[in-house]
Amino acid sequence: MADEISYVDAMAEIDQILSSLDRDDVDIDALGAQVCRASALIANCRAKIDATKLEITEIVAGLDEPTMPSGNDQ
Repeated sequence: MADEISYVDAMAEIDQILSSLDRDDVDIDALGAQVCRASALIANCRAKIDATKLEITEIVAGLDEPTMPSGNDQ
């Protein structure tokens, strides 16, 4: 399933699908399934990018929060 694949593996599979579509002997019978799979993989990659952007934004926002004194300052 597309959502269980890593970003790197999804991109590699998308590249493989695109390479097969560029060939002169494209299998028309498999074309629809390949395009559907590529579409699912692209959606998965976009979701992973969006989730990572949100995670990074939250981490960076946390850097701006003031820290509480530990009481051990001397």
